[in-house]
Amino acid sequence: MAEPVSGWIWSHNLLPFLQLLSHYAGYAFDGTDWVTVEAGTEDTDDGRADGWYSYPLAGTRAELEVTLARARGTDVLMVTVTGLPDGELRLRADTLVSAFASV
Repeated sequence: MAEPVSGWIWSHNLLPFLQLLSHYAGYAFDGTDWVTVEAGTEDTDDGRADGWYSYPLAGTRAELEVTLARARGTDVLMVTVTGLPDGELRLRADTLVSAFASV
């Protein structure tokens, strides 16, 4: 199994980030998923060990775990994606993190 992908994204990019990552994993991310993640990340804090929120994306291609926490005083979400089964999916996840940190 490949190493996790970690980085940060702008918080307003969380929904499209998760939608695309889910697509690559073969998971049908829907409105219920979004409501759950949105509520789960509300009180997160990357400065606390227990301040992170994890959400599974168990798709037909991969079973990913996305861990998220807000960076204090910013509009940034720290993100880690684990469970990446191969280099192709790792590259896609890494590209998404980079892309959603810049737009």
